[in-house]
Amino acid sequence: MGRGSDSSPVKVELESVPTYLADSMQFVLEFGCRLAPEGSYYLMPSFRGEAADETHLCQFFHSEAEIAGGLDDMIEVVEAYLRHLAGALLTHSRDAVTGMAGTVQHLEELASSGPLPRITFDEAYGILKDLPGAVKELEPGCRSLTREGERVLMDKFGGYVWLTHPDHLSVPFYQAFDPQDPTKALSADLLFGVGETVVAGERHTDVADLRRALDLHEVPKDAYEWYVTMNERHPMRTSGFGLGVERFLLWATQHDDIRDLALLLRFNGANILP
Repeated sequence: MGRGSDSSPVKVELESVPTYLADSMQFVLEFGCRLAPEGSYYLMPSFRGEAADETHLCQFFHSEAEIAGGLDDMIEVVEAYLRHLAGALLTHSRDAVTGMAGTVQHLEELASSGPLPRITFDEAYGILKDLPGAVKELEPGCRSLTREGERVLMDKFGGYVWLTHPDHLSVPFYQAFDPQDPTKALSADLLFGVGETVVAGERHTDVADLRRALDLHEVPKDAYEWYVTMNERHPMRTSGFGLGVERFLLWATQHDDIRDLALLLRFNGANILP
């Protein structure tokens, strides 16, 4: 945990060993790229300590991947993936989606779409800065959008927009510095449906930058010395993304409460039987 991390850890005891359940296995995917340079991916549950609400689940399914290349390469992969998913729903689940959403027009539009719009965070801030409740600032140089701010941008750009180059302090330490402006990160959120549905980012390729990011984000170095060592011994330019499966399905079904999308609903601190 550190600056830029927006999730609380879920701690359990496993055979008397204190253990934290992962909300992302991105570090494993980065390691996987060293073994399989064509990339690595997974689909599995993720765990977060926050309370569930209309847009957040305590336990959800995460589709994540890491590839060799930069942020632009990753954005192209994400867009191709989403077009494929929309097309697959049209082929295999058209009637089911129609029954829930009342339409499949949104699937057809995404399946046949070209490159999606992009806007930098600073450009978005220029649009939203005078709108009350659209932007929040935890500290100087650490700004992020609220759900209201995300909705305004989605309406402005036709439902889909990449929000790129955020303040570096607002994202986790492992996102690479923008070489043109080190106060920014080579990172991007794809806003559609409920808002942030995909998060993508490029990783540090320079170990000095990685160590500087650990300091900047006030993350204990000893916890990530293995990560620094991996990058020293096997330097590689990689980028990755994470897609919240239930958030994607929330958009696909045109529904408004993600708690209805969980296959087996889980609330932290509650024993819920199927």
